Amino acid sequence: MSIQQKKLSIGLFGFGVVGTGLYKVLQKTASLNAQVQKVCIKHPEKKREAPSDLFTVDPEILLQDESINVIVELIDDADAAFEIVSRALISGKAVVSANKKMIAEHLPELLKLQEKYNTPFLYESACCASIPVIRNLEEYYDNDLLQSLNGIVNGSTNYILTRVSKDKLSFNEALALAQAEGFAESNPSLDVEGIDAVNKLSILLAHAYGIVTHPQRVVYSGIQNLQSYDATFAQEKGYEIKLVAQAKKLEDGNVAAFVLPQFIENGNQLFNVQNEYNGVVIESGFADKQFFYGKGAGSFPTASAVLSDLSALRYDYKYEYKKLHNNTGTQITNDFFLRVYISFEGLFQVPHERFERIEEWSSNDSRCYVIGIISFAKLLESNWWKKKNVSLIVCPDAFVSGIVEKASVKEELAFV
Repeated sequence: MSIQQKKLSIGLFGFGVVGTGLYKVLQKTASLNAQVQKVCIKHPEKKREAPSDLFTVDPEILLQDESINVIVELIDDADAAFEIVSRALISGKAVVSANKKMIAEHLPELLKLQEKYNTPFLYESACCASIPVIRNLEEYYDNDLLQSLNGIVNGSTNYILTRVSKDKLSFNEALALAQAEGFAESNPSLDVEGIDAVNKLSILLAHAYGIVTHPQRVVYSGIQNLQSYDATFAQEKGYEIKLVAQAKKLEDGNVAAFVLPQFIENGNQLFNVQNEYNGVVIESGFADKQFFYGKGAGSFPTASAVLSDLSALRYDYKYEYKKLHNNTGTQITNDFFLRVYISFEGLFQVPHERFERIEEWSSNDSRCYVIGIISFAKLLESNWWKKKNVSLIVCPDAFVSGIVEKASVKEELAFV
């Protein structure tokens, strides 16, 4: 009997913000014919808005119950989540997960399990919560004409940057406000340092370009080093600063992919994505740019994506990974040039000789900045740009073509 013909009997791991939201949503969607049969939790002493006999601390009760045909995994522990998901797939249970760290770090193994046991594994909620990015990349953009993907995929950092821009707060003040409002964790490093965003980008790369790569192989930085000076510069230019995850297909067929702060011009669809919202711009060869916008975090927005995956399971839906299976050698490359803004405390703090061309520079008693073109490969040769007092922000016109690397740019550095 196919899953379309029978009721979805759900074993739920985790009953936090998203798990509770999913439980409430399912109470209001009787037409889905899905019911949470058992919930595995870690702290049984907590009070929860559900009957006490629904809960257990024993994962085996869910994993070994043959009447449960869907496992929904919504826990924080990536290692434990991988164990749960793996065992569920091996046992023939369909799986829905929101754990982007677990998926990003273990995607090769999860792909093998899906293929070997022919078991559905869906995770729309792991990227951008309520925005159906993965399903669109799988179905609508299942061709070779996808030019680029640019997105604000982390609501916490976007909330912080919005408050810096709109309320003229310092980055530390905005972070404290985000924590008070519940948009940032007490330990915000996963969000603020760009780790959450790069996990999501590595997942999206598999569906956008058929590239499976560990997130540690994707270049990223967060907003932790940005200064009030940078925010003032952005305001004077009419820019917004956003943490952008992006992938772009280059002329040689390979893909540039990174997560870095970027100046966004008015007119770019991401310019008005504010607070905890996410936005993704997908550009294809014929359809030009399409914009997806919605809440990127929270109980009900994330639960709505889980609900969408559950609904798809009724029809035996699986990701086909068409681009992965048809990949003829497309891979991530560092062979391209970027136009970047870098601010720092002193002229000698930045190795100017690494630039191919310097287009603008300024200095005062408190801070200096340089705008120029740099080889991405050279940018990665050392972590000088990740030092505490150095801010690197990608310019609006980020990608630069037709640059020939030079042995030296000393003639352009007379000001040093």
